[in-house]
Amino acid sequence: MPSPQTGAEKRQQIVETAYALFKRHGFHATGIDRVIAEANVARMTMYRNFPSKEDLIVEVLRFRMQRFEAQLDRLEERAAKPQQKIGTIVDWYARWFHRGDFHGCLFAHALAEYGEPGHPVFDAVAAQKLGLRQRLRHILDTVMPKEKAESTAGAIVMLLEGATLLAQMGKGARAIRDVRSTVDALLAQHRA
Repeated sequence: MPSPQTGAEKRQQIVETAYALFKRHGFHATGIDRVIAEANVARMTMYRNFPSKEDLIVEVLRFRMQRFEAQLDRLEERAAKPQQKIGTIVDWYARWFHRGDFHGCLFAHALAEYGEPGHPVFDAVAAQKLGLRQRLRHILDTVMPKEKAESTAGAIVMLLEGATLLAQMGKGARAIRDVRSTVDALLAQHRA
């Protein structure tokens, strides 16, 4: 007989179930009743952990951000030079675009549905995008002046965001090629 789940395990089960549903169907289209049913938890368990749907969405975005950052951390550890580190991030996007469960950027979808500045969902999206930009800037700080690193990091984030949208439209391979060539040009410009 399996042992009963702890409160933390049930909470995580809710988050992972909601993540899969939100990713596939969107935030507004996925009701709490569906999350409860598919997570196989009691309504009281849901509301004890997440008093509102927005609380659940913010936690799902936090969960996704932590997974993304951990994946990039592991990839960056394998790369020695800043250009290689940036390349591993672009490679991650290329692999993501080809996954069977690729449905576009969860954060962009959240922003489209909860675009009000100051809303907790908006703030969670902003934190993820800012975190990616800071990661890139930190890598670039080692090879170019701070101001140049900041603007180059911003440009790379915009390239990746645009490529993600194009991948959602079925044009990911071309988009990622364009990202790679533009990033190479940006980095080569500084070396020259």
